[in-house]
Amino acid sequence: MAQPNDRLYTKTHEWIILAGGEATAGITQYAQEQLGDVVFVELPAPGKKVEKGAALGNIESVKAVSEVFAPMAGEVSATNGELETHPELVNQDPYGQGWLVRLRVAPGAADGLMDAAAYEKFLAEEGAH
Repeated sequence: MAQPNDRLYTKTHEWIILAGGEATAGITQYAQEQLGDVVFVELPAPGKKVEKGAALGNIESVKAVSEVFAPMAGEVSATNGELETHPELVNQDPYGQGWLVRLRVAPGAADGLMDAAAYEKFLAEEGAH
């Protein structure tokens, strides 16, 4: 599956879309496929400050519990409340309705993230495709 071009990606398989000083974040198609059926999502409360690369929350699947990492530093401004009752949205629509959090971020916070082409190349090099 081609990655959407409107976002940036991490090597830990999270994505972000920047809009002004806010970033919407989630996990990639590849990540949700590796997890299997998602049964529970634990996310931080709005107002929590997170550092780039630090644990942001957990996603529990039928296979395991996996940490989700903050793709950039910022403050959680919103979480996807739909995931409390419909965690399967992470599997069904990881780039849309399955988003995880919104972060208030500083300019330059996305430095070092990959565009879609670079992420595809990374997946290929990792043997993920």
